[in-house]
Amino acid sequence: MATDDEDQYLSYTASLITQGKHRFYTLTIPSDVLARTCFVIDRDEDPVEGFQRLLNKDRAQEIADYIDAGFGTIPTSIVLSAQDIAEFTYSSAKRTVRFRYNPKAFLILDGQHRIYGFHLAKSELRVPVVIYNDLARRDESRLFIDINTKQRAVPNELLLDIRKIADYRNDVESRLGDIFDLFASEPTSPLLGSMSASRRRKDYISRVTFNSATKPILSLFGDADIQDIYQILSAYLTSFLSTAKQSKLEINITAPIVFRALMSIFPEIAQRVRDKHGVVYTTDNFAEVIASMLKNVKHSSVKNVGNSVTSYAKVFTDAMKTKSIF
Repeated sequence: MATDDEDQYLSYTASLITQGKHRFYTLTIPSDVLARTCFVIDRDEDPVEGFQRLLNKDRAQEIADYIDAGFGTIPTSIVLSAQDIAEFTYSSAKRTVRFRYNPKAFLILDGQHRIYGFHLAKSELRVPVVIYNDLARRDESRLFIDINTKQRAVPNELLLDIRKIADYRNDVESRLGDIFDLFASEPTSPLLGSMSASRRRKDYISRVTFNSATKPILSLFGDADIQDIYQILSAYLTSFLSTAKQSKLEINITAPIVFRALMSIFPEIAQRVRDKHGVVYTTDNFAEVIASMLKNVKHSSVKNVGNSVTSYAKVFTDAMKTKSIF
C-alpha cells in the first residue's frame, strides 16, 4: 500500500480484467481499510449503523471470531463498486489503483457480512477484492442481483459429509456422523442402500434428515459406544419395518417425515421394552412391543403421510395408548 496527500488517498497494486462488457480490477486490501471505506445498499445510512440494521450481527461475529483466532483463511473476493466520492483511478503504467479514503468510497455488491465481520474483528488480514468502476445505479443493482441469486449454496448434506473429512465436527456431529456411516455400510443394516451421504436424493435418507431425526434422542444413550447405539437403533428399525410388512402396513422409511416420526417415538417404545425385558434391546423384544402397537394402526393412516412429523408420529403414540397393547 502507498499513501499520499496526507493519507487522504490510498493506492494498491492491481490487475485490470475484462469480462464481456465489464472491466474490473483485482487486488488485495487490508481488512481494516475495507471496514472503513465500504457500505451496504442504503446509501443514506452511516456505514456501521447500516451494517447493524441490514445484516445479521451473529453471523458477522462468527466471521470476526474466525479471523481473530488466527488459524483460518478467507480467500473468496469481496466485490465492490467504486463511488464518485472515491475518485477511483487506475494507472496502467504503474499497475496501481488509487482512491480516496472515505467511508462511502465503495458500495458492497458481495461480501456484506465479511466486511461487517471486519468491523467487529480485533485483528487484520489481507483480503482479495474485485472493484468495478463507473457503474450506473442500474448496473450496480443488476450485478448485485446476479451475484446474490446465481451463486448456489453448497448443500447441507455435502457440508456435513465434508466436515467429517476436515475433522471439523463437534462431538454431537461426530457421533451422529459415525452412526450414519454404520447404517450406510453395515451388511445387516435395515437402511443399507437407502442412505445418501453427500446430497439429497429421492427415496434416500440424507445426513440432514438422519441428524435431525436422531439428534433429539442421542442423549438417551449417554456415553454409550457408537457401535452399541447403532445396534439398538438397528434392532428397533429392523423390527419396525419387518413387523409393519407382516401387518401389510406401507411404511416408506426413506420419506423424511416418516423417518423422523419413527425416530421420535423410539423413546416411548424403548421404555416399554425396558419395562418388560429390562435393558435387553433385541430385535425380538422390540418386535413384541411394535406388533402390539401396530394392531391398532389403520392402513390408511400410515399410507397418507401428510406434511407433519408430529401428526404422523401421533398415529403410533395413540395406538400405544389403547388397552389392547399389552
